[in-house]
Amino acid sequence: MNPFDLSDKTAVVTGSSLGIGRSIAEHMARAGARVVISSRKEKACQEVAEAINRNGGQAIAVPANVSNQDHLENLIAETNKQFGPVDILVCNAAANPYYGPLTEITDEAYHKTLDTNILSLIRLFGLVAEGMAARGGGSLIVISSVGAVKATPNLGAYAISKAANLQVVRTLAAEWGEKQIRVNAILPGLVKTEFARVLWDNPDAEKKASTRLPLRRLGESDDIGPAAVFLASRAGEWMTGQSLIIDGGSLLLN
Repeated sequence: MNPFDLSDKTAVVTGSSLGIGRSIAEHMARAGARVVISSRKEKACQEVAEAINRNGGQAIAVPANVSNQDHLENLIAETNKQFGPVDILVCNAAANPYYGPLTEITDEAYHKTLDTNILSLIRLFGLVAEGMAARGGGSLIVISSVGAVKATPNLGAYAISKAANLQVVRTLAAEWGEKQIRVNAILPGLVKTEFARVLWDNPDAEKKASTRLPLRRLGESDDIGPAAVFLASRAGEWMTGQSLIIDGGSLLLN
């Protein structure tokens, strides 16, 4: 038996039209899961789903803004209709509308960051938790950040939200463990995604950032995708309430 096999599982991955979310969706599809691609832009979702289907996987696109409760409800309803109940939920979609000193953030930007990065994942999990429990279990994976466990100047509100993610993970793991629902977080370091482009998008910035890492390179999205397969699969079946740091070793030296 392949402990990483996800055949006959349905996975919903938010923020999966690009970057880390797309990598997670693609790797789960390769492992046999039926995958729901979701982000705010319908065309981008369709393109990813079509690419997965061309490569022999099973995917559909259901666009959603995770800050909108109606969109979340539609996301799960369409998943149930087309692929069946959700076995794996990956909460990857996030917002970071402000870069600068924490004391200067507006109330609007602060609440948008926390509502999108914390409240939306709780609400979305709430839509699938009872169904997972009724079928004997499931997996929730929250994509946090290494910024959750160290000081992150100019990204304070984002880091606060990602630190809160870890407490959400611990709480839900304790509350739903008896129902065999496993809840874990992945904490990526600096990965070369559009979301983090401001931190690496020129040779000098990338060189400066990579030389601070023991592995001497920044992360790629595909450094994260396989870890989500592990957490969702039989291979990770006795792991819950944990934070898996994948950061090129940045915390060792910084």
